[in-house]
Amino acid sequence: MAVNVTTGDEAVPEDLQEALKDIEYAGRKHDPRTAMFIGFIAALWSFYQLWIASPLPFIFNFGIITDVPARAVHLAFGLFLVFLVFPGSRTRASSGHIPWRDRVLAVLACFCALYLFLAWDDMARRPGVLLDIPVSLAGYSFVLPFEVLLGWAGILLLLEATRRSIGWPLVIVAGLFLIYSVFGQSMPDLISHRGVSLSRLPGYQWLTGEAIFGIPIDVTTSFVFLFVLFGAILDKAGAGQYFLNLAFAMVGRYRGGPVKAAILASGMTGLISGSSVANVVTTGTFTIPVMKRSGMPAVKAGAIEVAASVNGQIMPPVMGAAAFIIAEFIGVTYFEVVKAAFIPAIIIYIALLYISHLEAMKLGLKGLPREEIPPFFPTLLSGLHFVIPIIVLIWLLMVEKWTPSSSVFYSILLMMGIIVLQKVIRALHSGKESPLDAAKAGLCDVYEGMVGGARNMITIAVAVAAAGIIVGSVSSTGLNNALISVVEAVSGGNVYILLGMTALLCLLLGMGLPTTANYLVVASLLANVVVELGAAAGLVLPLMAVHLFVFYFGLMADVTPPVALAAFAASAISRADPIKTGVQAFYYNIRTAIIPVVFLFNPELLLIGVDSFWHALLIFITSLLAILAFSSVSQNWMLVRNRWYESALLLVAMVALFRPGFFMDMAYPPFVQFNTDKFISGEAAAGPGLDVRFHIVRETNYGDRYKLYRLPTPATTTGTMGPYGVTLQKDNGRYKVADLAMAGPAETIGVQFGDFVTAVDVEVKNRPAKYWIYPIGLAILGLVVGLQFFRWRRDRRKDVAAAAVSA
Repeated sequence: MAVNVTTGDEAVPEDLQEALKDIEYAGRKHDPRTAMFIGFIAALWSFYQLWIASPLPFIFNFGIITDVPARAVHLAFGLFLVFLVFPGSRTRASSGHIPWRDRVLAVLACFCALYLFLAWDDMARRPGVLLDIPVSLAGYSFVLPFEVLLGWAGILLLLEATRRSIGWPLVIVAGLFLIYSVFGQSMPDLISHRGVSLSRLPGYQWLTGEAIFGIPIDVTTSFVFLFVLFGAILDKAGAGQYFLNLAFAMVGRYRGGPVKAAILASGMTGLISGSSVANVVTTGTFTIPVMKRSGMPAVKAGAIEVAASVNGQIMPPVMGAAAFIIAEFIGVTYFEVVKAAFIPAIIIYIALLYISHLEAMKLGLKGLPREEIPPFFPTLLSGLHFVIPIIVLIWLLMVEKWTPSSSVFYSILLMMGIIVLQKVIRALHSGKESPLDAAKAGLCDVYEGMVGGARNMITIAVAVAAAGIIVGSVSSTGLNNALISVVEAVSGGNVYILLGMTALLCLLLGMGLPTTANYLVVASLLANVVVELGAAAGLVLPLMAVHLFVFYFGLMADVTPPVALAAFAASAISRADPIKTGVQAFYYNIRTAIIPVVFLFNPELLLIGVDSFWHALLIFITSLLAILAFSSVSQNWMLVRNRWYESALLLVAMVALFRPGFFMDMAYPPFVQFNTDKFISGEAAAGPGLDVRFHIVRETNYGDRYKLYRLPTPATTTGTMGPYGVTLQKDNGRYKVADLAMAGPAETIGVQFGDFVTAVDVEVKNRPAKYWIYPIGLAILGLVVGLQFFRWRRDRRKDVAAAAVSA
């Protein structure tokens, strides 16, 4: 039976519903009374989040909750709901009964979190001093370490809540970091530390605003919950179906129309969605059957939906909630993150549309019949009320520069008003229902949206809080500094090996962690390490680019077999093999893995260093052509099947357009090597204003480390150590750093006593601009298009001639 794309009325088979529920795992099936109670608590959580985001507490000077107490209430709701919604074992999920022990755990976990709300003022007056309570019992007196026990109870209950809602992987990772915190003095020298005592650890992890209640959960409290709520209310109002119908109206008639519609619908849903699996379930239940009916094989239909849904998380303004966390982590505005992510997201989606077109050409697919396509303008107008809140949200964020919480708060209120108003207007037009009853029905929809938003937030809140354990362990033990030595030892100081290790870690952790938690773990461990080692290798890697690199590869885990939950959800709909679907989706999504590598070495793709509209437009056009060229290589098709030399030429054009500096540096190196002996003796010198690079070998207990330090040559020389503040002495054919000027140029950038300088480079002035490579890349791309066009026309003539003969 065909999917009715106009109304979406086709019922989803019960077995498919059960399969999708098992993949998403929504927890227990509750009896009506329990479900009503849980729904009320969830709605109360949503109301609380709206209250603290509104100006009302400050207007009435009542209920002002900020900072750590606000985060404590937020997590208290999440923990309370986890133990009521998720059973201790999935085998008990079919039972609607909540055992007494889960009720006790729910109350206890809620109290442990609420304690910070209730006692925060008192705790602030005694920083670092945990509360002990004298106890007299049956003639015995002792001191009860109350807050130590409460902190440990909170940590353990959080880990149990994480296990129930997400699974073991994040629990294991967090547990290892707790063990590392306590037994640091027993670790290898490279990562050892003094150790955090069992009494101090809960004080830092649970009873401060640094770890579990630190930046990650602050972001979920302030921003993420409201955006998840906004998406849930939009979905409840019917926006998902509207986006789907609009996508079919826009592209349904073109070659492979249903495939393109699936991509557009997932992209539009991804604007406000934070989950790859949820995106697959929302749009895939309608798009995958239509793709199959149009001739797309089941595996490819599911893979296209997975690739489109996963990429929904890189779409501004929400980006799966990561945009807000990235902004907090690196200390920039939210607008800076969205601006940086904009061009990569757009070209990635256009490239997927292009891939779908190539697949349609290879398979000979056609568009949908006209009678099955909803008319564009009536469809567009029918749901404009869904678009208005999104436009308002983007306007407030991007133009008015409001805070994310205020922007989404007023957008939610607008969406709630629209839901109620549309019910009343329909009632007035139909005359079948009183406006009052219609308003009540609209308010019921709003209530259900608030319940749905809170339920969607449960696992996010718990996962982010558990990731806070890792963030806290890193900061409290100094592991972030030790990791530089560890990673440098493992990678041998090679930044390319380090980037490969980082990407692999993202993929491995992403098999068991939600995207947001995965990003938090890897970014807190390796982001600064990558920047530091990149600088040591002579590469300027912007912190923004590194964080987005981590985020993108965390997303790739959703399409990486053998786990690939999004692929399992799609295969449940397409009835195809989930592993084959995951492999095909990974193949489609290789372009998403290429982009972060590109913007690490060409940050202009993130609009870093781009200061005009025309410069940004140039970057957009060349990057788009580059990724389309790469997509043609990955699909081995452009107008016709590629010849091997055409694919090779396309790869050259891709590199030229993505990173023109690569070829320009080969033709005109930015640095040339000095004669080291003459430079040291003073016979040769760099001109004023030119940068100099010292190639250094540093001997350590774990092998030699190779460094590259870059520093400018000052106009004048001061002191006895020359312009760079360093004295070098020859030692067995090498030059050893014998003395350093305190706070001088060399010491400031990291040169140390005992380092060996093996070579010296000087900057080359007046090099041609790297943008001269663009015409070469365009010419190569044009050559391949011409070759393919010639063969395509020849093949068409043969087909026409053959058809004439057969007729």
